[in-house]
Amino acid sequence: MVGAPAEYPWSSYRSNGLGVDTGLCTPHHEYLKLGRNKQERMAVYRALFKAHVDGKLIEDIRRAVNKGLELGNESFKDEVEVLYGRRVRQARMGRPVKSLI
Repeated sequence: MVGAPAEYPWSSYRSNGLGVDTGLCTPHHEYLKLGRNKQERMAVYRALFKAHVDGKLIEDIRRAVNKGLELGNESFKDEVEVLYGRRVRQARMGRPVKSLI
Protein backbone atom coordinates (compact mmCIF):
# COMPACT_ATOMS: atom_id res chain seq x y z
CA MET A 1 0.00 0.00 0.00
CA VAL A 2 1.07 3.56 -0.60
CA GLY A 3 0.39 6.76 1.30
CA ALA A 4 -1.12 8.58 -1.68
CA PRO A 5 -2.54 7.49 -5.07
CA ALA A 6 0.21 9.30 -7.01
CA GLU A 7 2.82 7.11 -5.28
CA TYR A 8 1.53 3.91 -6.89
CA PRO A 9 3.51 3.48 -10.13
CA TRP A 10 0.74 1.73 -12.10
CA SER A 11 -2.04 4.14 -11.15
CA SER A 12 -3.61 6.52 -13.66
CA TYR A 13 -3.86 9.11 -10.88
CA ARG A 14 -0.77 11.05 -11.99
CA SER A 15 -2.24 11.39 -15.46
CA ASN A 16 -5.86 12.09 -14.49
CA GLY A 17 -5.27 14.05 -11.29
CA LEU A 18 -1.94 15.77 -11.86
CA GLY A 19 -1.79 16.12 -15.65
CA VAL A 20 1.42 14.10 -16.07
CA ASP A 21 1.66 12.79 -19.63
CA THR A 22 2.82 9.19 -19.29
CA GLY A 23 2.00 8.21 -22.85
CA LEU A 24 0.09 5.24 -21.44
CA CYS A 25 -3.30 6.73 -20.58
CA THR A 26 -6.12 7.76 -22.86
CA PRO A 27 -8.85 9.82 -21.17
CA HIS A 28 -11.95 7.71 -20.53
CA HIS A 29 -15.29 9.20 -21.57
CA GLU A 30 -16.45 9.24 -17.90
CA TYR A 31 -13.31 11.18 -16.97
CA LEU A 32 -13.99 13.69 -19.73
CA LYS A 33 -17.43 14.36 -18.22
CA LEU A 34 -15.84 15.61 -14.98
CA GLY A 35 -15.28 19.12 -16.32
CA ARG A 36 -15.23 21.48 -19.27
CA ASN A 37 -11.44 21.66 -19.46
CA LYS A 38 -8.34 19.78 -18.31
CA GLN A 39 -7.81 21.85 -15.15
CA GLU A 40 -11.43 21.46 -14.03
CA ARG A 41 -11.37 17.70 -14.71
CA MET A 42 -8.14 17.25 -12.75
CA ALA A 43 -9.53 19.18 -9.75
CA VAL A 44 -12.75 17.15 -9.69
CA TYR A 45 -10.78 13.90 -10.09
CA ARG A 46 -8.48 14.78 -7.16
CA ALA A 47 -11.52 15.58 -5.02
CA LEU A 48 -12.79 12.02 -5.57
CA PHE A 49 -9.79 10.76 -3.57
CA LYS A 50 -10.26 13.01 -0.55
CA ALA A 51 -12.96 10.85 1.02
CA HIS A 52 -11.79 8.75 3.96
CA VAL A 53 -12.37 5.01 3.68
CA ASP A 54 -12.75 3.40 7.10
CA GLY A 55 -10.81 0.34 8.22
CA LYS A 56 -13.77 -2.07 7.97
CA LEU A 57 -14.43 -1.19 4.33
CA ILE A 58 -10.73 -1.52 3.48
CA GLU A 59 -10.73 -5.00 5.10
CA ASP A 60 -13.86 -5.99 3.13
CA ILE A 61 -12.31 -4.76 -0.13
CA ARG A 62 -9.05 -6.62 0.51
CA ARG A 63 -10.87 -9.84 1.43
CA ALA A 64 -13.02 -9.70 -1.72
CA VAL A 65 -10.06 -8.93 -4.00
CA ASN A 66 -7.82 -11.60 -2.48
CA LYS A 67 -10.52 -14.26 -2.82
CA GLY A 68 -11.79 -13.11 -6.22
CA LEU A 69 -15.27 -12.45 -4.84
CA GLU A 70 -17.76 -9.65 -5.44
CA LEU A 71 -18.28 -6.91 -2.88
CA GLY A 72 -21.86 -5.74 -2.51
CA ASN A 73 -25.22 -6.54 -1.01
CA GLU A 74 -27.00 -9.85 -1.54
CA SER A 75 -29.23 -8.60 -4.38
CA PHE A 76 -26.15 -7.32 -6.23
CA LYS A 77 -24.44 -10.69 -5.79
CA ASP A 78 -27.58 -12.49 -7.01
CA GLU A 79 -27.63 -10.31 -10.12
CA VAL A 80 -23.92 -10.86 -10.86
CA GLU A 81 -24.31 -14.63 -10.47
CA VAL A 82 -27.22 -14.66 -12.94
CA LEU A 83 -25.50 -12.37 -15.45
CA TYR A 84 -22.15 -14.17 -15.47
CA GLY A 85 -23.19 -17.69 -14.50
CA ARG A 86 -20.54 -17.99 -11.83
CA ARG A 87 -20.41 -18.09 -8.05
CA VAL A 88 -19.48 -14.80 -6.40
CA ARG A 89 -19.91 -15.85 -2.77
CA GLN A 90 -17.38 -17.75 -0.72
CA ALA A 91 -18.07 -21.49 -0.66
CA ARG A 92 -18.54 -23.25 2.65
CA MET A 93 -15.33 -24.58 4.12
CA GLY A 94 -14.71 -28.31 4.53
CA ARG A 95 -16.20 -31.40 3.01
CA PRO A 96 -19.81 -31.48 1.86
CA VAL A 97 -22.23 -32.95 4.39
CA LYS A 98 -23.32 -36.51 3.52
CA SER A 99 -26.97 -37.00 2.81
CA LEU A 100 -28.87 -39.16 5.33
CA ILE A 101 -31.15 -40.50 2.60
